Amino acid sequence: MYQQFIAVGNLTRDPEMRYTPAGVPVASFDVAINKSWVSAEGQKQEKVLFVRVTAWRKLAETVAQYLTKGRQVMVVGEIEEARGYLNNAGEVRASLEVTAQTVRFLGQREGGDSAGNNASVDNVGVQDSEEIPF
Repeated sequence: MYQQFIAVGNLTRDPEMRYTPAGVPVASFDVAINKSWVSAEGQKQEKVLFVRVTAWRKLAETVAQYLTKGRQVMVVGEIEEARGYLNNAGEVRASLEVTAQTVRFLGQREGGDSAGNNASVDNVGVQDSEEIPF
């Protein structure tokens, strides 16, 4: 079986870096995916999906070093878990957890430097920091 999840959104907070007991780097971050449309009645509608993303090893280190809250990214990965829950208002919501295989940095770096546009980091084949394309 094969699955692939692709999403473009903005980080809701800075990545959280940690290490497993064996010393393997792990970074977690949340991405907000915004969708807007106009209903049949002409009303503007908006919906936001929040995705919890986990990156491992070299990809985790790179994500933690370069990404910050608000940065737009494209995440390619595998869905690990989807859960339903009730929020504080009693509304049914869903939580989606994804393990990243690739994270593409979109938009501009903080401070307006556009040199980081469309930089991509893949956890397969990145051997050292000299191979990172930015």
